[in-house]
Amino acid sequence: MLLFLYTILLLHQLHTRAGNTLCRKMGDPKYPLISKNGDITIGALFPVHSTETVPSFEFTKKPQPLSCSSVNLRDFRLAQIMIFAIEEINRSEHLLPNVSIGYRIYDTCGSRLSTMSAIMGLMNVQEFGEEGRCTGQSPLHAIIGDSESTATVILSRTTGPFKIPVISHSASCECLGNRKDYPSFFRTTSSDYHQSRALAYLIKDLGWSWVGAVNSDNEYGNYGMAIFLNIAREEGICVEYSVKFYRTEIEKLQKVVEKIKKGTAKVIVAFVSFLEMGLLIDQLSIQNITGFQMIGVKSWITSENYITPNSFRVLGGSLGFAMRKINIEGFSEYVTKSFWKTAIPCLHTEWNSSQYALSCRKYDDLLVVKNYNEDVTEHRYSANVYEAVFAVAHSLHSLLKCKEQEGCEKGLTIQPHQVVEALKKVNFTVRFGDRVWFDSTGATVAQYEVVNWQQNSDGSFQFKPVGYYDASFPPGQRFVLNTENIIWAGGKLQKPRSMCSESCPPGTRKATQKGRPVCCYDCIPCAEGEISNETDSNNCKQCPGEYWSNAEKNKCVLKAVEFLSFTEVMSIVLIFFSLFGVGITALVAFLFYSKKDTPIVKANNSELSFLLLFSLTLCFLCSLTFIGQPTEWSCMLRHTAFGITFVLCISCVLGKTIVVLMAFKSTLPGSNVMKWFGPAQQRLSVLAFTLIQVFICVLWLTISPPFPYKNMKYYKEKIILECSLGSTIGFWAVLGYIGLLAVLCFFLAFLARTLPDNFNEAKFITFSMIIFCAVWITFIPAYVSSPGKFTVAVEIFAIIASSIGLLLCIFAPKCYIILCKPEQNTKHHVIGKTPPKSY
Repeated sequence: MLLFLYTILLLHQLHTRAGNTLCRKMGDPKYPLISKNGDITIGALFPVHSTETVPSFEFTKKPQPLSCSSVNLRDFRLAQIMIFAIEEINRSEHLLPNVSIGYRIYDTCGSRLSTMSAIMGLMNVQEFGEEGRCTGQSPLHAIIGDSESTATVILSRTTGPFKIPVISHSASCECLGNRKDYPSFFRTTSSDYHQSRALAYLIKDLGWSWVGAVNSDNEYGNYGMAIFLNIAREEGICVEYSVKFYRTEIEKLQKVVEKIKKGTAKVIVAFVSFLEMGLLIDQLSIQNITGFQMIGVKSWITSENYITPNSFRVLGGSLGFAMRKINIEGFSEYVTKSFWKTAIPCLHTEWNSSQYALSCRKYDDLLVVKNYNEDVTEHRYSANVYEAVFAVAHSLHSLLKCKEQEGCEKGLTIQPHQVVEALKKVNFTVRFGDRVWFDSTGATVAQYEVVNWQQNSDGSFQFKPVGYYDASFPPGQRFVLNTENIIWAGGKLQKPRSMCSESCPPGTRKATQKGRPVCCYDCIPCAEGEISNETDSNNCKQCPGEYWSNAEKNKCVLKAVEFLSFTEVMSIVLIFFSLFGVGITALVAFLFYSKKDTPIVKANNSELSFLLLFSLTLCFLCSLTFIGQPTEWSCMLRHTAFGITFVLCISCVLGKTIVVLMAFKSTLPGSNVMKWFGPAQQRLSVLAFTLIQVFICVLWLTISPPFPYKNMKYYKEKIILECSLGSTIGFWAVLGYIGLLAVLCFFLAFLARTLPDNFNEAKFITFSMIIFCAVWITFIPAYVSSPGKFTVAVEIFAIIASSIGLLLCIFAPKCYIILCKPEQNTKHHVIGKTPPKSY
């Protein structure tokens, strides 16, 4: 317990000593460029000068102060707009009515060293409390700045532990949106996340897929370019190279210029800070590098300093995203009159030379622009600074419990962290119509104009708006670009092309080149049966089953349907031979009918002969059913007609063979065979054999009949329209039955080979059966190996050939005797006997 009390007393004593510590200045103080006292003080950092002279650090004597030169007119205007806004608030009876705002504006010279020095000067008050003791309180309620992301990161990290709110007008690095690292940071501009996405959308919308990328080697350029590269990859945009440099790295800058010069990309994305861009433009102009379409960002795309006759030769036609142009009424007149009276009063007071040297000498380079205000309308960040000042004022207005008639409670002590919390809640509208509020990351809504560097007819230059990007709109309406109003690089009206490989036309697909980005590819024609109907297609699409690719491979067309049509030459030839066979058969029948009373016709069973001739006619005619487009009825007809007619034909031949055998047997003593196979039995046998085939066909048609079938397997590029057999058993049963009868007929005819020549018809039947079997045995391999319509042609040929074989072998000898040897057409000669011949 005693130890605990002793510890408390010791801590209290140490705290008391610390509170009474005397404040002591170390080193030379850093004074603001422009300042004014007030009840409330707002600090600011602007790179009013762009060139820093660094003293020698030899550590042999005290270093000289940093010196700055080369007025940066753009940021000088931002300092002026801040003072203009503060003066407007101080005059207002509604906002902080009885409270005056003072300011302390420091120059960072656009360098990290001067930025850090300015921050230290800004945060260290020059006045101390009573008896020189430290009060422990910051003299600032908020800080406006910096213009660059890198300087703002340094500022925010330095002020972060003290919870002093920092409000930037143009620091857009995505990294600053991290509330864990930068809890007291706000900005009246949007994050580069939106600008980087907008850049990718712009390039994709313009059809460019091959670009070069250059960025500043700082937070602004590195974070912005990283986001752009990710989005570009997602959108199918390829980056040939991505290089970076910092303003002090001249060697890297030279390498960047060489990369641009040697690259094949004609579009360059320049995510470059304001000062770096000036150096890049100078080098491009010196080396006369032209013809590149530059895509810029808001840091430099609308800079009046950079659009000159010399730079326009290199960067004319540049496109980029800029802050919206807002004209603040009264500011143009203020920069030439009121500013110099209020901000730099020494110019209007009588001073001796020594006093002037101390107070006004530092403004000499600024006096050059004292009466110049033509650039005011193009400074697009002015509205952001104006809104930042008013955001601080509105937050203080709520903290001081200000009322319009009663004023503000000045006695309240406002801590910086209170201002931070108040800023999160601000929501107001400035006089030119913009609504100001901060989202969860401390930023405002992204709203950009797309501007184009153009030259007017009078030779002057302008930043012409050609589109916009507004993140507050729905996704499909955020980006709008009017390409008709764009003047492209080199003053051309035609959009430049920037592609690693030329577009692949329809009918081809892209094939990436090994080891190169996806935008570098070869165009490969689509395979047979595949198409691509789009430009730059990644894959070819397979045509549906009944379709095939056309010659150009850009459209699926219906496959050619192949069948043996009546108009083909091959069909005409087959029809000719079929009809020729019918004609010959008809002539033979006519000849036999006219000679029906002659012995040779009578001796050869005229009834079966006429029936055989009739069946041969049907065989010739059934071949015609195989020609033409297969239909349900034609498929059933062709197979059944073929089967039945050939069985009828073979039945007749078989009947004639049996008659020959029976006739020979009947000549033997005591034989009475013929009475068992007379005309009635002959008719009945033919009918019975035929009815069996009819029964087989009916059974086949009932169970699984033939049907039209589109065969897409044999040929990929065309459809074979054929008759599917339905039941293969039925088909082979029909063929098997025909084969069985033919073999039986051949066997019986072969047995009758020893009959007398004059009477013997069996040898002709034997020859006919040999030809018949040879044709159909040969038909089988030819049928199997023939593709498409040739299969049908082979079948028709087999039918015609076997029919002609039967016709010639059986009837040709008889016709020869009737026509050429009529003397042999006698009963005596027909019944005559000659010695048998062996075969």
